[in-house]
Amino acid sequence: MEKLDTLIQNKADLELFVHRARQTDAIALDTEFVWERTFYPQLGLIQVALSDEDCYLIDPCAIEDITPLGLLLSDRSVIKIFHDAPQDLIILHRATGSIPQNIFDTRLAAGFSNLPETLSLSNVVKELLDITLDKTETRTNWLQRPLSSKQVSYALNDVRYLRAVRVLLLTRMIGPKIKSWLLEELNLLNNPANYSGSAINNRFSKIRGSKTLDRRGLAILKNLTVWREGIARKLDRPRGHVIKDTVLLGIAKQNLNSIEMLQESDILSARAFKKYGKTVAAIVNETCNQSIDTYPAPHGPVRLNRRQKESLKKLQNLITLKCELLGISPTLVGSNSELKLLIKMLSTTQSQDSIQLRQTEGWRKNILEDFFKQSW
Repeated sequence: MEKLDTLIQNKADLELFVHRARQTDAIALDTEFVWERTFYPQLGLIQVALSDEDCYLIDPCAIEDITPLGLLLSDRSVIKIFHDAPQDLIILHRATGSIPQNIFDTRLAAGFSNLPETLSLSNVVKELLDITLDKTETRTNWLQRPLSSKQVSYALNDVRYLRAVRVLLLTRMIGPKIKSWLLEELNLLNNPANYSGSAINNRFSKIRGSKTLDRRGLAILKNLTVWREGIARKLDRPRGHVIKDTVLLGIAKQNLNSIEMLQESDILSARAFKKYGKTVAAIVNETCNQSIDTYPAPHGPVRLNRRQKESLKKLQNLITLKCELLGISPTLVGSNSELKLLIKMLSTTQSQDSIQLRQTEGWRKNILEDFFKQSW
């Protein structure tokens, strides 16, 4: 069998590796990138492991076309093992044009294996294998070449133990039912829509302070956020390098719908005003002239009455008890805000069709079945 160098730096060797990897049952992967001055992460390295001794580094800085890796990523017959997969999947999907399939996320699996689902890779490896990973290269520049020996060692160790971790996590799970629940969650990672973050049209609601706006202010913020997203992607610059969130929020709050008002407010820097002032004012003005029916509905914090708070406490206790018996992390069932919304939905006449909650379907519904049977 032809031997590969640890650092794969040409397309022919990449294709050879992919051919070899597609003959295996599972492969471990990770990515290293720099994400400071660009909209999209700059991919610096791809780590891959066929076993704890058979580990390689794919160099995207040297290989102009890494699309052959996409054949491996999209091959459903090979399990792709990541730790905290979503960000790696986004980066690899963009780099190869392929949609990764058959993903195993060890961070997620830890939550079904009587461990916290928030554990870092180093903590999982320490817990299961009693091996301490060196994390001194966490903040390194992965675009610089040549790579130092410490960088190479650090990068390889990020995938070296993932196959063993996967096996150990599966052995810790209490029965086939728990494994089927994990599989249900993992299958969601076959669809990029489930790991690509907020849709562009909903990103405005994630901006801190957006809940203080009225409906018109929300509409302005939404339209400005969508416009900024397009500019940031076109320029490949961070959103905040175009216009900061706080500035968009201030413009929306003050309804600055003319170039004069925008200039007088001094809310934009001179540079940003020169480049984007007319466009921003036009967006605000156009939004203010829209029908109020087109404005987003305000989404303030969920407030519960005394009876609903008691129900929430019962729900939380039920989740804690059941998860302890099943050996899964309670946070997998739902966040506090999700559980509040669930209580609100169950205890009011509000149409359930208007709210999509994970707790009303799949394995989470199975866990909460007894709670749903209560009289509301």
